Amino acid sequence: MSVVSMITPSSNCDDLGDVFQRQKTAFDRHRMPSLQERIRRLDLLHNAVLDYQDRLIAAVNNDFGNRSQAETRLAEIFPILEGIHYCRKNLKRWMKPQRRKVPLLVMPASVQLVPQPVGVVGIVVPWNFPIFLGLSPLLYALAAGNHAMLKMSEFAPQTGELMCQMLSEVFPEEQVAVFNGDVEVATRFTNLPFDHLVFTGSTQVGRTVMRSAAENLTPVTLELGGKSPAIIHREFPVREAAKRIAFGKSINAGQVCVSPDYVLCPREHVNDFCREFIKVLTESYPTIKRNKDYTAIITERQRDRLKSYVRDAREKGAQVMEVNPAGESFDTDRKLPMTLLLNVNNDMKVMQDEIFGPLLPVLPYDSLDEALAYVNGRDRPLALYYFDWDGKRAQKVLENTHSGGACVNDTMSHVMADDIPFGGVGPSGIGQYHGREGFETFSNLKGVVKKGRLNASDFVGAPWDRPIFNMLVAFHGLKFRKRKIKGDIA
Repeated sequence: MSVVSMITPSSNCDDLGDVFQRQKTAFDRHRMPSLQERIRRLDLLHNAVLDYQDRLIAAVNNDFGNRSQAETRLAEIFPILEGIHYCRKNLKRWMKPQRRKVPLLVMPASVQLVPQPVGVVGIVVPWNFPIFLGLSPLLYALAAGNHAMLKMSEFAPQTGELMCQMLSEVFPEEQVAVFNGDVEVATRFTNLPFDHLVFTGSTQVGRTVMRSAAENLTPVTLELGGKSPAIIHREFPVREAAKRIAFGKSINAGQVCVSPDYVLCPREHVNDFCREFIKVLTESYPTIKRNKDYTAIITERQRDRLKSYVRDAREKGAQVMEVNPAGESFDTDRKLPMTLLLNVNNDMKVMQDEIFGPLLPVLPYDSLDEALAYVNGRDRPLALYYFDWDGKRAQKVLENTHSGGACVNDTMSHVMADDIPFGGVGPSGIGQYHGREGFETFSNLKGVVKKGRLNASDFVGAPWDRPIFNMLVAFHGLKFRKRKIKGDIA
């Protein structure tokens, strides 16, 4: 029996406004869920993922045509369970009001920062990791005490329908609702006046989503992408760099927003890197076409886009190195072999657009400063990867580049580190979630001043020429004297 035949239909486009209003009403009835209530919701999500994990893995595999089961567990199931565990462990501390410093002018009083749920959160889920990128923002929204609506990708329909069934079994629709459908549904979804909207996808569509949200003054978290570089220092072992980059690039056949998009390699090591990269991939994937460990491209349209990048690069002078150990043909297949591209330039589409597939340009550089200038001359990426055993040089790279996140001597693992936020910068995204910052993203951090019976304004209010006010003025005169400026302005 197929996965789809076992699934009940998800909510349709006509239900969007009605479900949104019911969620708003439900939230208004209970604006501040207790710790116990939030823990219960996280536990429900945890148990649902465990109960459905095999069916979710099968659904994703069917949507892709072939998706490595191990990759789905590693990149989707394990991280969401780890994230729930992390939130559950830290939620009590996050929910506590934070004591803040009381300035002299406010004394006597207490000053606090109180996290409060924002209301109804909208989550637009992409096709490349439809489980993790749907449930990860959901778990932080629930931890913060919110209600949520998810719009699943039409390019992963079986996973979307199964997510709808799974979540509807454990949450009432007034708490969590899932929608499937095409661009019309997505457009109507992003036009709803959510209290916060999360979108994961391309920069181009992100601009459209942000315009829609602006009509309702809805705060947004945009997880976009861009061209994430991998820089190899000339003293780093070439084979080790090839192994670590190949592992990250081959996950989901490169269909990852933080996948290495191009490599900056010392000029004298380019040939060695390519040889070792091909050797590593050949050992991992001796065949491709019928290899269950090698993930397919999600749609024929995406496959054709990637093929057009290779064709465009070849026509403009690039050297194309296809990693195809068994010499298989992929003319009508949705699988594409990993392909290295040399002698690329900025006129090629592969160097203009985010690749999102198994293509990897390798660019030579002569000095580290040259490599950094190349990265800094382009849009700020979602991730940056630097390979060097020297900690001081690594620190220099981190301080002199901007990216949403970074790894030293690895790729993509920062996304799985629950205690740090994940997000982009500039064209690669706005806002963050994961970690405490994820909880705070879906909270209104309300500043609260509390005063007691003693009212200081009785002593300093008009008429202003009073002894206490004059003492206050004198004190500030001593405290805020002009400072000596040291050094030149950079």
